[in-house]
Amino acid sequence: MILFAHPFGNANVRAVLNALQEANQLARFLTTVGYSKRAPFLSFLPKSAGRRAYDLPAQKIRAYPAREMVRLLAGALRIPVRHEHGWASIDQVWAALDGKAARYLSANKQQEQIGAVYAYEDCALRSFTAARALGVRRIYDLPIAYYETAQRILREEAERYPDWEPTLGGTRDSKEKLARKKRELELAELVICPSNFVLDSLPERARQEKQCVMAPFGSPVSATKSAPSKSSAPLRVLFAGALTQRKGLADLFAAMRLIDSANVELVVMGSLLRPLSWYREQFPNFRYEPPRPHGEVLRLMGTCDVFVLPSLVEGRALVQQEAMASGLPLIATRNAGGDDLIEDGETGFLVPIRSPEALAEKINWCAGHRERICGMGIAAQRRAAQLSWRGYGETILAAIQALTGI
Repeated sequence: MILFAHPFGNANVRAVLNALQEANQLARFLTTVGYSKRAPFLSFLPKSAGRRAYDLPAQKIRAYPAREMVRLLAGALRIPVRHEHGWASIDQVWAALDGKAARYLSANKQQEQIGAVYAYEDCALRSFTAARALGVRRIYDLPIAYYETAQRILREEAERYPDWEPTLGGTRDSKEKLARKKRELELAELVICPSNFVLDSLPERARQEKQCVMAPFGSPVSATKSAPSKSSAPLRVLFAGALTQRKGLADLFAAMRLIDSANVELVVMGSLLRPLSWYREQFPNFRYEPPRPHGEVLRLMGTCDVFVLPSLVEGRALVQQEAMASGLPLIATRNAGGDDLIEDGETGFLVPIRSPEALAEKINWCAGHRERICGMGIAAQRRAAQLSWRGYGETILAAIQALTGI
């Protein structure tokens, strides 16, 4: 049986939980705020409460909500929380759940026949330490590039675009936090990676000594795309994600300065890390769209022609598959984690990181070949449809079974 811990329950987390539950291998899911979809009180809560509901029996879920509730309240009230060390900081939410998982494992290993712990980066050190002492297998899900690779790239970006350094975030991680990441990987036996980029970011020794598996995320159900824009209208190019140079936004702005803006409209959707006026100073000619519920994101995608994500550090940006499912070809870097999605000239284009010139070339090509975009969008939808969440969960379940023999 598998003890599983994650504070939030993203789509990839839910897919693994479903696979474990269907295989009757889930001992318990430990989280912060969470409840069963079968709970009778759910019908009395706002629709948004469903984001924390899981397709699991209530007895399989153990919630520890205090820090997460305070964190959410602080965010809603715009109360600043001290990075890493604030009681309700995101790091303390992760660390507290890790401690709960370690204690739960020690108290319930025999009773619940727990043979493995499944934990994520920043939420694994204590539970893995306890698991090793108890002879329990350790499964590590690494959702983004290993910290050594990420830190190197982000430090280089801070020098390359110093004005954008405040948007990078990861450059402020403490030595203690980085040391925890290193120790987590050392304790892991099976490492789950969502992309080739993440897999290749691991130290060579880890790739040689540990079981490492690349399991690509599933795609959403294909959306109905709006009618393609007229060839006389500007090409609508969409960027979606946090407005940070980690996602290559400075390079995209630089590329747009090389493009005839009469032929291309850049749409930027996502959370601001600096005032909007600051981004306008970097490049004024873009349409800003604030974050919105998932269904509305898909509707916005349906009004665009091409999706661009020139990221420098990702795990596997799920938004790429959402865009493809909406009928948009991709222009993306390998570091965005979706190189397996792109068949060059068919479903999109793969471009090198830190190359505004390459971005501008591909965007210009799309603007000049509007008759090809519709067919590329159809091919992108077909490629996205080949990747399901069930397949993702089954790939990970097979890896767990190979490790544990369960």
